[in-house]
Amino acid sequence: MTAEIVSVGTELLLGQIVDTHAATMARILADCGIGCNRRATIGDNMDRLVATLKDSLSRADVLITIGGLGPTADDITRDAIAIALGDELEEVPEVAEKLRSFFAMRNIPMVQSNLRQALKPTSARQIDNPNGTAPGLLCEKNGKVVIALPGPKGEFDPMANNSVRPYLEQLQGGQVIHSRVLRVVGVGESSVEEMIRHLMEAENPTVAPYAQPAEVHLRVTARAATREEADLLIDPVVGQIKAILGNRLYGLNETTLEAATLALLMERGETVAVAESMSGGSLAARLTSVAGASKAFAGGVVAYTAYAKQAMLDISSETIEQFGPVSEETAKAMAEAVRVKLGATYGVAITGNAGPTADVDNKPIGLAFIGLAGPNGTTVDQAKYRGIREDIQRRSTQTALNLLRNLMLG
Repeated sequence: MTAEIVSVGTELLLGQIVDTHAATMARILADCGIGCNRRATIGDNMDRLVATLKDSLSRADVLITIGGLGPTADDITRDAIAIALGDELEEVPEVAEKLRSFFAMRNIPMVQSNLRQALKPTSARQIDNPNGTAPGLLCEKNGKVVIALPGPKGEFDPMANNSVRPYLEQLQGGQVIHSRVLRVVGVGESSVEEMIRHLMEAENPTVAPYAQPAEVHLRVTARAATREEADLLIDPVVGQIKAILGNRLYGLNETTLEAATLALLMERGETVAVAESMSGGSLAARLTSVAGASKAFAGGVVAYTAYAKQAMLDISSETIEQFGPVSEETAKAMAEAVRVKLGATYGVAITGNAGPTADVDNKPIGLAFIGLAGPNGTTVDQAKYRGIREDIQRRSTQTALNLLRNLMLG
């Protein structure tokens, strides 16, 4: 059984909204054992939307649309579905009355266009929307299934997970496609692929690497009758990957590097403090994004200018004048100073040039020094990153976290 997803809205094509719903729905389809073969994004144009829906229905067993179910003139999804299926639109009296009551209770005048949300194609039944006024649609006709869901996140997520997911599970008849994601740091995608190439030749489960910013993810996917049976297929493969990659494998599924690093600190009863220049506080932001970070994160200092490094971290003017703010010596001094000042087990410092131009000392774009001070001394890692400013900053924080993690793991 195959599916296609069509996201509707000109705002998506203009880049004003990022379409995260299609990814959510693709994961739900996979969980239910239904392969998603295509995704399309169509603006608020009736002819193009109808043509796309008909094209999808010519191939897929299940078609899911996202967005375009509101009351305004550019909310055309229900009309397009009716045309694509050869249906008429009909009003559902109970929904129309529910809409009238909704506006009356809030003392808001209801315009006639709001009643568009009470319309449905003749082959459809409506999916209850507990958090909005636009019901979803579920059409079954000519051996095809069309499901339409609204765009607002607070409406889409509950309906997709609580109404659509159980329906799709029943529709497929019990097979699931289940994945586990392994997160790898400190080694490139091509090297990871070379190390596990023999595991990528299997058909069930499959193993596929894909690059992420400054790390690699491995997706291990199995088809089985149940998630439990899929896990039994996945477990031994994950075990083999762990044995091959060792400490390069830092987490599973949604675990972030910052979460894995903090968990290790907490396990050891240790703390870290950070001093940032080039990264502008983004390392501290990553650490504090993790719930409970205060148990292991002592705090941070953003010492962006040479003066700030002297004023807040007591870095000597001689060090900065002799070696420059972007240097091994300055990174070392920053890491040691923040560790002492905040009483942490470890001090981490980042200084460098993120671009887009060379700095006052003519240090090249992408050059960075990561200092790591601990109970047994201080080390400084020199790195040269490529990419735009945001990429360089992100990669520097990734390196800092990995250096700290590796130090703790020995």
